[in-house]
Amino acid sequence: MSTNKPSGSLLETLRAQSDAVRGQGEAARRPLEESIREIDRRLWRAFKWLDEATAHLGVIKPVVAHEFRVDDIVTIASPKFDSGFLSFRRKALGVSEVIEHIEFFYKLTGEKPIVLKVAPALVAATESRLNACQLRFKFRTEIDAQRQGVFTVEPMVVAMVRFVPDYRRQTVDVTMRNVDRFEAVTLEFPAGALEEPALEDLVRLIMGEANTFLRRAPLAGIGAARRTPDVAGQDVYRIEKTVRPR
Repeated sequence: MSTNKPSGSLLETLRAQSDAVRGQGEAARRPLEESIREIDRRLWRAFKWLDEATAHLGVIKPVVAHEFRVDDIVTIASPKFDSGFLSFRRKALGVSEVIEHIEFFYKLTGEKPIVLKVAPALVAATESRLNACQLRFKFRTEIDAQRQGVFTVEPMVVAMVRFVPDYRRQTVDVTMRNVDRFEAVTLEFPAGALEEPALEDLVRLIMGEANTFLRRAPLAGIGAARRTPDVAGQDVYRIEKTVRPR
């Protein structure tokens, strides 16, 4: 009497085993996929909240209680909020399309241009520092005994806040450039922490009312903020790409 198993039984066994393993994998992935969707929803809510807040600030144009200094060369004190806009980019992640980053740009303006007169030997260094801080200026040489260099600096600060999520680690890096001074710093937030109270603290920081937002999360990286130093070792920022105005 033959002991051979009926044809096809091995394939059926393999099919059943693979279905079981596949089901376990799908069950394990569901919590991660749901957390990814939840982070994306939180970021979208943050985008809409900041977009509305920015529109109101652009109408009110409040005075910002910050002092922006470029060494001892230029000081822009208590500028007004002028305008701002937000943009975002999406990317594919698994079976979903999620927010890759959010960028919030805004402009602060002072009352009148700042005129600097510097000795010829200091012209190059002054120009370098102003450029490093993204300050706009005009230059001319004053014809006198010393032939001083004259810089007419536009009292305008361009600032940026950038949100970059890490969906696997469930964190969001928030990089702030020129928010309260000419420097850049990155904080690492748990994704669930970027709710309305944190966004309110961010706006209060922008307005110079409180720095609570800076204490809500640790600096990103190991032991130090991610900063963009210029050649003199000072912290400055640079806009690295063109963004779309709304």
